[in-house]
Amino acid sequence: MNNDVYDDKTLATLQKIELSILREFDRICEKYQLDYFLCGGSAIGAIRHKGFIPWDDDIDVGMTREHYDKFLLIAAEEYSDKYTIMNNQTNPDFPLMNTRWGLNGTEFKPKDFKNVPGDFGVFLDIFCFDNIPDDDTLMRKQGTRAWFYGKLLVLSGVSSPVLYIYGVKRQLVKAICKIIHYGFKILRLKPRFFYKRAEKYMLQYKNIKTKRMAYMFDPERFTSILNKEEVYPTRKVAFESITVNVPKNVENYLAKRYGDYMTLPDEDKRHNHPPYILDFGEYK
Repeated sequence: MNNDVYDDKTLATLQKIELSILREFDRICEKYQLDYFLCGGSAIGAIRHKGFIPWDDDIDVGMTREHYDKFLLIAAEEYSDKYTIMNNQTNPDFPLMNTRWGLNGTEFKPKDFKNVPGDFGVFLDIFCFDNIPDDDTLMRKQGTRAWFYGKLLVLSGVSSPVLYIYGVKRQLVKAICKIIHYGFKILRLKPRFFYKRAEKYMLQYKNIKTKRMAYMFDPERFTSILNKEEVYPTRKVAFESITVNVPKNVENYLAKRYGDYMTLPDEDKRHNHPPYILDFGEYK
């Protein structure tokens, strides 16, 4: 992690605003009986720190497809005066498969997004967990295809994506990413082209009952696979000054994904999102 990304005051302000977004998100979900759960680093933060991981600068929540779609509809109809929904359906240049629910009147555009058109506020990351087949062979077929087009989606919009590899391999992969990105530009292949193809496989089992669900677009394949019975019913835990939902067996989820998640990683493996633009507007 670059220690000069944020000063203490800036990071504290960013986290405070993000917490207020999470508080409102939780309130809306409670009002409309929508379920969600913290995932990724935010789930680690809830269990290990009872709030943010100290250097973290975003919040991640997961939802099933049914509740994800319902939330986006409600947010668009009732909360667009305060928040903007940013995903590939609202912005065809958006190069990710998830949604960022951004606070109007603020700006937070990470460095890797500096050339992506659109208004990006301080945001909550919302990840949709879709049905995957119970058969591992079929799951890997679906997941690999969705993941592949999801990676091409990123490269169609971003020349220097966030990479979680190091050394010579990192430099080589960065060079390949740039070549692919500018190749897509020459061919005029835009993010929406790859989004639609990833979506096809993502939704392949939407109307089929399965025991498992997954977010298919992590940096590595098959890292966000969840057994539904280990997630539901979700349970409440403390997160800073509020209580929020986590999977029923959150400790098992974290151990499967991260191993020893209670031990702090080395400093060079502490990731966040260096901002290209960061403006808190009236919220500063």
